[in-house]
Amino acid sequence: MITVKKPNELNKMRVAGKLTGDTLRYIEEYVKPGVTTAEINRLIHEFITSHDAIPSFLGYCGYPASACVSVNDVVVHGIPSGYVLQEGDIVSVDVGVIKDGWQGDAARTFAVGKISAAAQKLIDVTRECFYEGIKHAKNGKRLGDLSHAIQAHAESHGYGVVREMVGHGIGRKMHEDPSVPNFGTAGTGVMFKSGYTIAVEPMINAGTFKIKFDSDGWTTRTADGSLSAHYENTIAIFDGEPEILTL
Repeated sequence: MITVKKPNELNKMRVAGKLTGDTLRYIEEYVKPGVTTAEINRLIHEFITSHDAIPSFLGYCGYPASACVSVNDVVVHGIPSGYVLQEGDIVSVDVGVIKDGWQGDAARTFAVGKISAAAQKLIDVTRECFYEGIKHAKNGKRLGDLSHAIQAHAESHGYGVVREMVGHGIGRKMHEDPSVPNFGTAGTGVMFKSGYTIAVEPMINAGTFKIKFDSDGWTTRTADGSLSAHYENTIAIFDGEPEILTL
């Protein structure tokens, strides 16, 4: 069941969302050569908890960290480790926050030092996919309109759109209805209503859309070893333009 958020509930989601966005802005300066992904996770954990909030990923279905830190060919759910970031890497950082019982969820892909033009284009297009999609996130439009817009923009650049991993509704729980794919057919799917809150998160691969899983059960990689980028925000849907809660 998809829940319509009341005005007071949206206000609480704005607070959680702002802290989520603040966390990603805070961590960006630490994403640089010589820093381990475990250190990024530690800093994120301390930042969230210092604001009287809970890192929603920690312990979620057994996940062992407060952030997902996914390097290069890792699409999502990269477990922080002793890996030392290298010049030219790209790093997707995904964070979730629980504040006063309400959730925020967002992700960004950052450059580590100087990166290739091809890697920068992938990051840029992935972000563009999000904004192309949310043009359709308004009362009376359908989910398939949003999904199709993301897919069309990514594929126009020759990129692969991950199928197995999708966005989601969000509110008191991190994952609520509906599922929000990054591919689909315009004019189909759930009709959006004012008060819906969803996490829209294009996961775009430089090569194939296919993925594979590491033995840890979490780390998800591109099947062909190509780079992957991730851009996510929690949004609220209204009659007009959606509100991005995690910027």
